[in-house]
Amino acid sequence: MDFFAQQWASYRAVVEHDLMEHQAVAAATAAVLEGWLAAREEGAAAARMVDLGCGDLALLAPLLRRLHLGSYTGLDLTAQVLPLAQQALGEVPYPCQWIEGDLLRWADEARANGDEPVDILHSAFAIHHLSDSEKQTLLENLRSRIAPGGLFIWVDVFRDAGESRDAYVQRYLQRIATGWPQLSRAQREHVSQHLAAYDNPAERSAIESAAEAAGWHWRWAWSGAHRAEAMAVLTPA
Repeated sequence: MDFFAQQWASYRAVVEHDLMEHQAVAAATAAVLEGWLAAREEGAAAARMVDLGCGDLALLAPLLRRLHLGSYTGLDLTAQVLPLAQQALGEVPYPCQWIEGDLLRWADEARANGDEPVDILHSAFAIHHLSDSEKQTLLENLRSRIAPGGLFIWVDVFRDAGESRDAYVQRYLQRIATGWPQLSRAQREHVSQHLAAYDNPAERSAIESAAEAAGWHWRWAWSGAHRAEAMAVLTPA
């Protein structure tokens, strides 16, 4: 089994056993998106959506199939997942685009190119890989890309207010070691190694301030049971 297949098998096991509360995340995302779309003015153009770090769309696809969108763009750094996402979504009555790329670069280039504003931005469990300064840059660039009245749904892991990255990592590693028996030892090691090497979740109070400074209004729409997973809803201030 190659490296991607090993890593993806570990990720899929986490999702299938709901170890990061993906089912609750999917329900919360559906409630926010469907509520926002229902509240739009009658006669408004169908919403354009960009998904930053779309993955394989295993959980989001059922929602996307019932939404009346103007377009959908799925972007992911890992090219191998894009055919999986396209297959999971299937046939929908709006145009779709699939892009292999980095979300930070996409936001920067979209701003520089003067691309058409986006009505809905969505990102799930991707932005925490950025440094704090990169998160600030992303928030600034995405603010210039959102249409008036638009919506940015950010699902991710976050640190408690005042919690250091090291304390967060140790707390999460302990959670994996003692609370994820559904995974094999190798799978737990894959997830733990990735977390320790690459995860840099935003500290809650700091990221709220950063978002406000970038021109966003921030609202926590859902928080998981483990003081990590959460969903924020951002709208242009």
